[in-house]
Amino acid sequence: MPGAIEPQYLYLTTTGRRSGLPREIEIWFTQRHGRYYLISEHSEQAHWVRNLSAEPRVRWRVGEAAFSGRARALDAGGDAGLVQEIQELSRVKYGWGEGLVVELTPDPPG
Repeated sequence: MPGAIEPQYLYLTTTGRRSGLPREIEIWFTQRHGRYYLISEHSEQAHWVRNLSAEPRVRWRVGEAAFSGRARALDAGGDAGLVQEIQELSRVKYGWGEGLVVELTPDPPG
């Protein structure tokens, strides 16, 4: 929709690594080529990052759209160019972009 304002937040649901229960957080995000990107200010120490490291299958909502797919923390070495691009997108959108970048890849439609 032309001129539509992108939502500020994404709602990510991970599976608790110990409890096995769904855990939802509200978090800033950016998009690039059909994928969604989050930045963890506390890197691998954030509970949500620890959860998705144990179980990469996640769900998320952006506005009225709901997705399921896989999450992965980007490697600052192997994914350096992408990490820098996502951090810059976040700086433009939010004025901040430091931390561990996590990529959410939606499942194919169907």
